[in-house]
Amino acid sequence: MTTTAANDYREALDRFLNPIRDALTPETAKAIAELRADEDTQQRIETLADRHHEGHLNDVELVGYQALVQGANLMAILQASARSVLNRP
Repeated sequence: MTTTAANDYREALDRFLNPIRDALTPETAKAIAELRADEDTQQRIETLADRHHEGHLNDVELVGYQALVQGANLMAILQASARSVLNRP
């Protein structure tokens, strides 16, 4: 992804997610910041990641892996927003 495309992507996410961040109460922000994938999901991500790095995913598995990675990335962004709420003076 080029720098311009990455900036556009980040700006688009900010437009959607900043209103969510602004609506978070400290209690909700804390709950979001503490979310973790369940054990089965975490194991699935690790298994697919290993197979992906070895070049052994079929097309269906690759789509599933990409969805899990995108979900994890979105959760990380939401958690960062939640932590910013918790760190407000």
